Amino acid sequence: MTVTLILGAAVWADGPSPTLKRRTLHAARLFHDGVASHLVPCGGVGRVGPAEAEVMRDLLISEGVPPDAITPEALSTSTWENIGFACPILDRLRTKDVLIVSDRYHLPRARLAARRFGLRATGAPTPWQGANPKEQLRQSVREVPAIAWYLVRRTDLPVPT
Repeated sequence: MTVTLILGAAVWADGPSPTLKRRTLHAARLFHDGVASHLVPCGGVGRVGPAEAEVMRDLLISEGVPPDAITPEALSTSTWENIGFACPILDRLRTKDVLIVSDRYHLPRARLAARRFGLRATGAPTPWQGANPKEQLRQSVREVPAIAWYLVRRTDLPVPT
């Protein structure tokens, strides 16, 4: 079974950020296309509640994904934690195969983190439609030092059970 991990993004005071919504709607389409049988939205509470994973769960349900096909991971506050904190869920689902949904610039680092946690990861980048080009460029530049950090980072972070 391939499980889809939807990586978190900001929740704004008036609802999901465009990035969070774009990632979630892309994952819903992938689910309906039969690409994955289970979805794990990842992300805790940022500057504004509720948790990113809970907002994504509600969006997925509104898009027709059955609630029993969704297991939120609602404690993480970083990409590293998104992946690490999802591992116990993946263990319960008896899989190491994940399809990671995120923005194209973010997938190399997310896949690296997944491999560091012993997962077999592929990526499903969100479509560019609706993405802010300046923000995408800024985030792409930010990824360079983050990838370097993930190459040397230890994987023994505490993981909630």
